[in-house]
Amino acid sequence: GGGGGGGGGGGGGGGGGGGGGGGGGGGGGGGGGGGGGGGGGGGGGGGGGGGGGGAPPHEGYEVLKFDDVVTNLGNHYDPASGKFTCQVRGIYFFTYHILMRGGDGTSMWADLCKNGQVRASAIAQDADQNYDYASNSVVLHLDSGDEVYVKLDGGKAHGGNNNKYSTFSGFLLYPD
Repeated sequence: GGGGGGGGGGGGGGGGGGGGGGGGGGGGGGGGGGGGGGGGGGGGGGGGGGGGGGAPPHEGYEVLKFDDVVTNLGNHYDPASGKFTCQVRGIYFFTYHILMRGGDGTSMWADLCKNGQVRASAIAQDADQNYDYASNSVVLHLDSGDEVYVKLDGGKAHGGNNNKYSTFSGFLLYPD
């Protein structure tokens, strides 16, 4: 089963990824949930995502956490940690789009990590713009127990309780 989530990112501090669907934008205590969905191969998979929260802006490294979980088949995504934990070994697809709130000349890096190792990176640069997106997608082989999440470094993710600007989604393509 796949997953897809929705929600808005709050700036930084508690925004966070979630595999298997949903997720995105940072935000002290919030995160953007995300579209996505589909996928799924025999045996299950899929997982969380979410968003919401409108805490203070994030400055520095932080795992993005999403509390507005829309789809979380198998409960593989933990909104408290912002991490998707694989329970079905196989090939997964993940994508994320994080909206940076700019206007102050800063940059924001958004990295998708597997077990602490960066597997996809994106940057949003504020070149006299108010907003910019950091987006990327990746196909990963996961073993049971592997963790996938998005981390934010610098800048401020934009969003709030009712905004769905930042997204993070993932789903199982096929088990092995």
